[in-house]
Amino acid sequence: MSLDKIHNLACPLDGEVLQLSNQQLRCTNGHSFDIARQGYVNLLPVQQKRSKDPGDSKDMVLARSNFLNTGVYEPVVSLLADKIETLIRDQDKLCLLDAGCGEGYYTDWIVKYLEANNQNKCLSVVGLDISKPAIHEAAKRNKQIGWVVGTNRQPPLLADSVDIILCVFGFQSFDGFKTILKPGGRIILVEPGPNHLTELREIIYSDVKKTEPMALTHLASMGLVLEETQKLNFKTGPIDNDSIRNLLLMTPHFYRANKEGRKAALNLDEIDLTVDVVFRLLKKI
Repeated sequence: MSLDKIHNLACPLDGEVLQLSNQQLRCTNGHSFDIARQGYVNLLPVQQKRSKDPGDSKDMVLARSNFLNTGVYEPVVSLLADKIETLIRDQDKLCLLDAGCGEGYYTDWIVKYLEANNQNKCLSVVGLDISKPAIHEAAKRNKQIGWVVGTNRQPPLLADSVDIILCVFGFQSFDGFKTILKPGGRIILVEPGPNHLTELREIIYSDVKKTEPMALTHLASMGLVLEETQKLNFKTGPIDNDSIRNLLLMTPHFYRANKEGRKAALNLDEIDLTVDVVFRLLKKI
């Protein structure tokens, strides 16, 4: 499932299909994109960037990788993999996109789960993220996944060519998702619930707001219908200071909290956290 097995990548400049040739992806109009030594491709042209180095920094990427590798969020990815296995069972030639895949923990875990259950034979998987350091790290995890630097606003895939889109704690661009999703295709959103990491937030903020995920009723006018909502709640058990530091650095909380709040959290020896996650399944009609 590396880039030579992904046949629906599109040129980010003109939307034409990209073909593999001599370690490059090329379209019929002559645009070419080199495949990096690590096996990924950068399909984020400068005109689609909103900053010089968009997305997570190298430090944030490494912090997230170190935190997730401890297995604290395994119940989240396990439930997600179960849902995907149900959707793809007995289907042929499916394309799955992890939109905002970060350093690839969820994508890699899911692919290995499906392999173990013999559900990956006709599945092509693309991991997409706007952060080049994130995709660089992801490419180390699994060489069978097509890793791509690109944006969810204008995903570099052909229209109506993706069967399932995952967006796990990521930036949601429903205009971009709808364009590339096949009729009948699904979007799986994984989002923080109102009590997610509440113990940590109570330490770093003076006023903790419990916010529900955004309502999705407006998406019906775009042909995206909410099929299912499921909540997952569990306690992490005590996590140590190293994991607390990585968790802070990998989330926006590190930058939103004031100096005193960050210091209080970073001085903790351990903390037992609530994980509150909402899964929502959308279908394109």
